[in-house]
Amino acid sequence: MKHFPASAMKHLAAAAALLLAGLAPAAAAATATAAGSSSAAAAPKPWNVTDHVALKDFIIQAHRGAGDLAEEGTLESFQLGWSLGAIPEADVRATQDGVIVSFHDNNFKRIIKDADEALKKSSVEKSTWAFLQTLDVGLYKGPQFAGRRVARMSGIFDYMRTRPELRIYLDIKKVDFARLAALVKAAGVEERVIVASSKPEFLIEWKQHAPASGTLLWCSKADDEITRMLDDLVATGNIRHITSVQLHVHPNRNAKNYNAAEDGGRDWKKIPCTTDPGEPFSRPRDFIQSLGARLRSLGLLYQAFAYSKDATFYAPLMDLGVASFATDRPDIAAAEVKKYYAARGKK
Repeated sequence: MKHFPASAMKHLAAAAALLLAGLAPAAAAATATAAGSSSAAAAPKPWNVTDHVALKDFIIQAHRGAGDLAEEGTLESFQLGWSLGAIPEADVRATQDGVIVSFHDNNFKRIIKDADEALKKSSVEKSTWAFLQTLDVGLYKGPQFAGRRVARMSGIFDYMRTRPELRIYLDIKKVDFARLAALVKAAGVEERVIVASSKPEFLIEWKQHAPASGTLLWCSKADDEITRMLDDLVATGNIRHITSVQLHVHPNRNAKNYNAAEDGGRDWKKIPCTTDPGEPFSRPRDFIQSLGARLRSLGLLYQAFAYSKDATFYAPLMDLGVASFATDRPDIAAAEVKKYYAARGKK
């Protein structure tokens, strides 16, 4: 065996140390790169409704029956909403003699064309069912809608009875829950109604009368108020009475490209809105997305009321995790949702 002098061995050791020192950063960099690649590969894919809900099961709520496409709250408007594949919404209140009907406003001023001053100030609650049937609630929308009448909810439920595919939203205005629940159950449609309100206590009470029905908590308040409301519902356990949450979303009126003509809201400037000109919606996109994640973790359907006449309003909201829409243009919403699914190769 060949022996090296001690001085040579010292030089070899020094050279080896230098070599190892030079290789260390490269090895560390390679390890970091590999870890980064692994982390990137493991990053979860953003949640998207097309991966979880079939197109045929995507829910579109037609506001007040068929939104802007017809008069409000009549059998004909509900039929139009259903024909578009949507679930129509009825605003429920009771007449002076206790008949539960669909009528949104708390007076007749907007809906009854050419009403005198006394009639404008009157309301469903001050009217009998017989008198209500004399009022034309379609003419205000146009002559093609003339002659249409307020819908009696027992009649709507009877219409649904033999059509098991039909569902309806019931937005609570002023009604006795026990009487409404009795009508729903008598028609056998308990599982096909979704009761809606901005007041959690209404939905909690409703569930005591009709536990098999769905509920929708609609939210028009500021983001922090919505967060506190959900915190309270979770803390008290009352979140179990909610099956879906609807977030009201407008175009951002403080955005650089805001166009009031595209805003579908009615006198909505009282509603909170972000001041960030870079945000397209009235609420920050981070909030819209994080709310969706929270609702999904609670097992709740996430619906957005898209207050816009712009067809391009829908896809960005779906990108943020929205899984359902309420709208005044169910025809546009349906077309845009179908287009969104097709672009992702989904049905």
